[in-house]
Amino acid sequence: EENMTVTEDFSRVENTYQMEAEVCIIFSDFGKMQNVCNLLIEKLGTSVTISPPHFYHTPEAVDTLRRQVCVAAVGNTRRKAQEVCRLFGQSLGKPLLIREEETKEWGGHIDSHLSNSPDSLTLQERIQNATAYASCRVFAVFEIKGKENRRNKLL
Repeated sequence: EENMTVTEDFSRVENTYQMEAEVCIIFSDFGKMQNVCNLLIEKLGTSVTISPPHFYHTPEAVDTLRRQVCVAAVGNTRRKAQEVCRLFGQSLGKPLLIREEETKEWGGHIDSHLSNSPDSLTLQERIQNATAYASCRVFAVFEIKGKENRRNKLL
């Protein structure tokens, strides 16, 4: 309910009362949004009008994306370093240094230079324009252990 606002307007038209309600809901799950819209249309028919969704990313969601991308970059770096060590008959040790070199973000909004107005875009185009992307480049230094060290530890 904290993500929903309802505005109601009562008016009298001749001998009847008319009520119009506007319900604005913030969804974090696209599937739930579609299910609610379908249910409203099914139950209320032509008496309901559903406006196209407005997509946006909360600052928390963007921050989570940045962290996930950085963690994935570190994981990829570690896996690559392990493969290189295996190639040379070595084993990878603990990280000595991990540094985030560069982070890039793009997308996440409807481009203002589009000739079409945002309302004229298809739902798929709106989703594509609202999708946020991020990349991260990391620098990592790992300890390299020789085969002899591993054998001595086993004995």
